[in-house]
Amino acid sequence: MPDASTPAPRYLAPAQVAELLGVRVDEIVDLVQQGSLRGARLGSPAAWRIEEASIDDYLAEQAEDVRRRALWRQANAASFPELWGPPLRSGD
Repeated sequence: MPDASTPAPRYLAPAQVAELLGVRVDEIVDLVQQGSLRGARLGSPAAWRIEEASIDDYLAEQAEDVRRRALWRQANAASFPELWGPPLRSGD
């Protein structure tokens, strides 16, 4: 029996999610099929519905990915002399 204190998940139509994220509806369906968004085909006739909480999870994952890419670019932009110390002098 479900816990009465836990609210039932809210589901949105792909068009609603697409509008929120500024992408096309087919991209939302692709994200569900890839597992990036949680969703299911509900109703009769069955239509895609996306769990609202999964949108926040997806956006958090995207933000973390952007943060990691920025750190990677910063690491690649660092000059090697700064990392390894001053250059050796010839004749020493």
